[in-house]
Amino acid sequence: PDYKQHSDVLESMIIKLYSKGVTTREIADLIEKMYGSHYSPAQVSNISKQMIPKVEAYHKRKLSDKFFCVYLDATYLPLRRETFEREAVYIAIGIKPNGHKEVIDYCIAPSENIEVWTDMLQNMKSRGLKQVELFLSDGVVGMKTALARTYPKAHFQRCLVHIMRNICA
Repeated sequence: PDYKQHSDVLESMIIKLYSKGVTTREIADLIEKMYGSHYSPAQVSNISKQMIPKVEAYHKRKLSDKFFCVYLDATYLPLRRETFEREAVYIAIGIKPNGHKEVIDYCIAPSENIEVWTDMLQNMKSRGLKQVELFLSDGVVGMKTALARTYPKAHFQRCLVHIMRNICA
């Protein structure tokens, strides 16, 4: 239609590339090379903002009531906010009784600490996750206590990969 600056196909591709971690500048360069259309990084950023309601809905969705096992870990990734700093990306991955794996939730914070983990666990419980048989996590201080408060019947095991890394270090 008149005055429409981009096609739905390009918008869809931009959103998919952005969700895979491709930067706005890289996406703008790819579109120009592939389609001959010029998109500024700011235009790409504006299109990618369409994902915000979907991300918010993801973080509010109802969760399964039972997982056999839940892995909790954080990794540091360089994220661009006000500066280019490495921030902790917390992630909870669950395995259902039928063996299906699911990313239960994730969040981003400047550094890993037990307060963020506690909030994340309480949020998961309030969204419907009532029973977990086993939690696996690294040795973050206070994790066992936070799990006992939120899921008192669950077992806790320290991740063997993290134990081996600590021994080797």
